Amino acid sequence: MTAYDPAGLHLEENGDDGPLVLCLHGIGSSSAAFAPQTEALAAGHRVVAWDAPGYAKSADPDHDLTLDDYADTAAEVIRARGTDAHVVGVSWGGVIALRLATRHPDLVASLTVADSTPGSGTSPEKAAAMRARVPELESLGPRAFAEQRGPRLLSEDAPPELVRRVVDTMADSVRPPGYRSAAESMARTDLRGELDRVTAPTLVLCGEKDRITGPEASQVLAGGLHKTAYVIVKDAGHLANQEQPEHFNAWLLSHLHIVTNTRTTTKG
Repeated sequence: MTAYDPAGLHLEENGDDGPLVLCLHGIGSSSAAFAPQTEALAAGHRVVAWDAPGYAKSADPDHDLTLDDYADTAAEVIRARGTDAHVVGVSWGGVIALRLATRHPDLVASLTVADSTPGSGTSPEKAAAMRARVPELESLGPRAFAEQRGPRLLSEDAPPELVRRVVDTMADSVRPPGYRSAAESMARTDLRGELDRVTAPTLVLCGEKDRITGPEASQVLAGGLHKTAYVIVKDAGHLANQEQPEHFNAWLLSHLHIVTNTRTTTKG
């Protein structure tokens, strides 16, 4: 049993055949964030993108969830499909993915961690800033909160239609119970001491113009992992997968191809 009933999750599923890819969104988003990746992957993969507990169409948790709880819930999504998965995590989703890889290594074929961090528990200041977002959301409401935060998730050169889409996705996805739980899970987390336990081959990507976590945090992840490649996505902000999907998808598909071929050769 998990702390959150997986039956409450809303999952977007695409593709009928091929390796399973599980997509975990950031703290201000939903499964909608992965539309560019779903389109690129669905022809040769089974793609599952969740609305995290308490986000968008998923049921609210009845208590705060820890990072372990999110990882265990993601593990149940994979386990229910009778296979392992290539896990793609953006920002907070990347933090969940890394914990998933240490708690359930048999379920993780590979990781792609984009514009992420070791967590907000790496300093008291970062933890406090993360927790401070919750009363801000409660005071402003989802729409005003999204209008304030959403544009910073992209580079200053992002097209207005993409900015609007990101803001709308956030406004439609966040609400206090889910966001509070997610923020607390981040505020309590510092993954730096466990990165060397991740055995899955990992692609770490970061937008060149990420104004939220920045390339430095991604470098910490890449430097602490054993089997890793580190890529800067040119002309992209924090949501590199949405702002530069062609470049992002090319690296992701290459990573999946290499890992799949290596596994096939090893088994042969």
